[in-house]
Order: sequence, then structure tokens, then C-alpha cells
Amino acid sequence: MITVQKSISLLDTYPLDRLGRLEELLFFDIETTGFSGDHSQLYLIGCTYFRDGSWQLIQWFADTPDAESAILTAFFEFLKQFTTVVHFNGDGFDIPYLLKRCRAQGLDYDFSAVQSIDIYRRIKPYRSLLGLESLKQKSIERFLGIFREDQYSGGQLIEVYHAYLHSHDDRLYDMLMLHNREDLEGMPLILPILNYPDLLEHDFTLESQTLSEKTELFGESQPELLLHAVSAYTVPVDISRTVSVGFCVCHTHLSGNTLTLETELYRGTLKHFYADYRNYYYLPFEDTAIHKSVGKYVERSAREIASPQTCYTKKAGIFLPCLAGIQKPEFKIEYKDKVSYLEYEENLFADPKDLNHYLHGILKLS
Repeated sequence: MITVQKSISLLDTYPLDRLGRLEELLFFDIETTGFSGDHSQLYLIGCTYFRDGSWQLIQWFADTPDAESAILTAFFEFLKQFTTVVHFNGDGFDIPYLLKRCRAQGLDYDFSAVQSIDIYRRIKPYRSLLGLESLKQKSIERFLGIFREDQYSGGQLIEVYHAYLHSHDDRLYDMLMLHNREDLEGMPLILPILNYPDLLEHDFTLESQTLSEKTELFGESQPELLLHAVSAYTVPVDISRTVSVGFCVCHTHLSGNTLTLETELYRGTLKHFYADYRNYYYLPFEDTAIHKSVGKYVERSAREIASPQTCYTKKAGIFLPCLAGIQKPEFKIEYKDKVSYLEYEENLFADPKDLNHYLHGILKLS
């Protein structure tokens, strides 16, 4: 086994106290000869951590096929100094792999004493919103404007490791160590991506709300709602998305700590459907439903038993495309429509819960 330990320089790009106490955070990454912990071997474990005012790098390398047990033991003994491990897709690959190799080597180690923070899992729900081409670490690095020198993937380096075992060529050794080191150095650098779940999983505060009219291509007037909301968190790269909700188009723009939502409103007449239709009559001539307690006084020829499709009242106005959960009357064009609308009022988002339900719902559609 070869052990390499040295100080490295990393930029301060993310408030690590959100993850835990700095001195108790351990970033780690592994290199293996395959994806299956049952049928391949671990040959390199690397870690970065903060000690005595600076970042440190430590790597354990299996320079012979029988050194796997030694690097596993070295890593897990070292892990006892920390309370939190930070990794990229470690919950899905690295941790299960290490546990399988421990069992294969007869070692009684696990991760039960530490908290696990998986950058991959934290950012996965927001891939579409962020427009990431993939969820690979290098894709996130490119999104953040980080560019690496390493041109090889872990899979490509498997053959390099096999070649090293036969030749012990220093050039091959350097390639293997460089890849692991750059993954480790890149991991703290991509931590700013966590600002997105930080922001998107917490509440916004409404800063301004403006109803206006815009002129469409053919001169028609279209009502539009402009919302500006702010967060306690700040994102490093601006994102803009456009989604359609029913007949309305929503434009979102996230910049710094500010979310701007520009939403077209529906102007016209919509129907509010009553759920308890069995308690209503439908009046065909008035094209509306009324409760049986009142409808019983209407002539039988002018009324009929309401169905789910005819149990409604109509209202003309300006409406906002609706997301389920806001406790206000919902309107539709027709009964089977999946999209509902809310009548627009100035105090529509007076309740911060309604505001945040709406904003987060639109962002999830993006």
C-alpha cells in the first residue's frame, strides 16, 4: 500500500457550516476495477479534509492486488475522526461498494457512526430546472464554469491500473493518482451547486406583485402577473425557464437570491364545479347549478338533476393558472380539464404558504 498525504489549496465557495462542523467533514472518493463490489476490486481511496487552518489530501493506493484489505483498514480507521462524509453518488455506489469489499475481506467496518451527504442525490431533483446535460460530476463542473485537466473516466483507468500492476510504471501511477485527486479537488468546488436545493427547499418572501397588460402579436391585450420574491440563499449561476400551464405561459428567472415569475393570466368566463353534485339541480336555460334547497322552488321543466359535468356556476374575470393545494375556489373551462385556475385578486398571495406553494410548484414544472 502506498499512502500519499499533503496540503492542498481549495477555494472557499460554499458555507460549509450548512453541512456540519468544518473539522468534522470528510470528502471521499474511490477508484475500482469494476462496478460490482462482488466481482471487482478497490484499488484507491482518497479524502480531503480541513485541519489546522488548511485543506489536506490523503490517498491510499493498492500497489499490489493483495493490498485492498490494508487500504480499507486505513480508510475506516481514519474515518473515526469525522462525523460527516461528503461525496458524489456515494450513497448509490461508493458506500455500498466499500461495505461489500469489507465483507469480502472479513473486515467489520461500516458507516453507521457518520452522517452521509450525497451531492448527487441533493441535486438530482433539479436536473431539468438547471438544464444539466447529465448528473455526472464533470457536467456539474461545466455548469458552474469549472474546467478540469483530467481527460479520463474511472472506467477508462481500469486498464491503466491493470497495466500498472504488471509494470509499476510511474507514469501510469501518476495518471491514476491525478484522476482521483482531481475528483477530490473538484468535489468541494462543485459544492456551490447545493445553493440550488438550499434555495428551492426554503421559503421565498414576496417583494413585489404587479398586474399589467401586454400587447400580443396581433394587437390583443393579455393580462400578466409579475412576481418578485427573494430568498435567504443565493445561487451562483442564473437560470431561466419557460413552462406552459393550461392556456398560460410562465417565465421564471432565478438570479442571485431573487426569483422573478412572469405569468400570463386567463381572461374570460370559467366554471366552478361543485363536488357534491347530488345536492344540486342544473338549470339549462340559465346554464348554472343551484342547490336543491333553492332549486326545489323552480319548475320541474326548467331544472334537471345535476351531473358532475353540469354542477357548476360561471364567473367572468381574470384567472391565474392554478396548482393544487391553495385553499381558494378553483375554476375550469370544462369538468375533465386537468388544469384549474384561481380568480386573481390583489391579496391572492397574502398568505406566505400560498405564495410558496405556488412558486415552488411552478419551479417543479420547469
